Amino acid sequence: MNLKLTLIRTALWAVVMGASSCALARDTFSYRGLCDASAAVALDANHFVVADDERNTLVVYRHGQADAVAALDVSAFLGTRADKESDLEGAASIGPRTYWVSSHGRNSEGKRQDRRLRFFATEVSSTAPPGPPKLTTVGKAYSGLLEDLMAAPSLAAFKLADAAAKAPEAEGGLNIEGLAATPEGHLLIGFRSPMPKQRALLVPLENPAEVIDHGARARWGQAIQLDLGGRGIRSIDRVGAAYLIVAGPRADQGSFALYRWSGDSAQGPVLVKGVDFKGLHPEALFAVPGTQGFQVLSDDGQRQHLGLACKALPRGWQGFRSWGPG
Repeated sequence: MNLKLTLIRTALWAVVMGASSCALARDTFSYRGLCDASAAVALDANHFVVADDERNTLVVYRHGQADAVAALDVSAFLGTRADKESDLEGAASIGPRTYWVSSHGRNSEGKRQDRRLRFFATEVSSTAPPGPPKLTTVGKAYSGLLEDLMAAPSLAAFKLADAAAKAPEAEGGLNIEGLAATPEGHLLIGFRSPMPKQRALLVPLENPAEVIDHGARARWGQAIQLDLGGRGIRSIDRVGAAYLIVAGPRADQGSFALYRWSGDSAQGPVLVKGVDFKGLHPEALFAVPGTQGFQVLSDDGQRQHLGLACKALPRGWQGFRSWGPG
């Protein structure tokens, strides 16, 4: 009986989680267990780890396998309860270490919540093929990143203190959503908002290891502004010799697009033609190691199934979609 129920549930889940349009059906794959995919990185050629901005659990998947193969609850490490999310929004890997950043913005009601001020790191502690990679936290979670941003003289023109006092989707509100590694071992922090003069903002963090390992204050490089057609940064990662950027609206309404950027601040990003995100809500992009491929994950928390938003469904019925050539 249990096997029969499992088969029925799996068949029904495949129907409700199917791609929303024929154009996307050829390229999407649905994973089970969470809806609000907000950040992700590859752990090896076969596995990737995903953050859900509604939880403080990092979930490991194997490419092409619907169910998770491992998970790491970081609530205690972040100093918060499991049911009080830190709004994890960006991830990037430098060597064996993955850095994670929360939104650093207020909640949707404009209230400050200290648990959203987190920058931390994980590493793969062990892997025994064919077993999945095992994650562990390293160093200490850092909660001073917003303070460091607001105190930086080089960033004063962007009035980040004013932005941090607003709701994240308000005009000029502060909301971090992107994180990418540079060849120099720095991190690029991508802002969904604010968008000075309708340009997306990237701020280089030059000493991420010192921040995590020793609690050092963040050291910032020269800020970069990119023309993404009036959109902010939803995700960014280095794929091959350039960066791919998922660009999207400051608030809920608006279009998404994919851009390629050389990494040179003197050069503007270029729209990747032929990519249509219609039917998806792209929030996380990551490179597939050893290839020129990448995957884009859709935050499907509000996607409707049988009259309910995905996030309102039982955990076993929840899912998110992955799209991409890699």
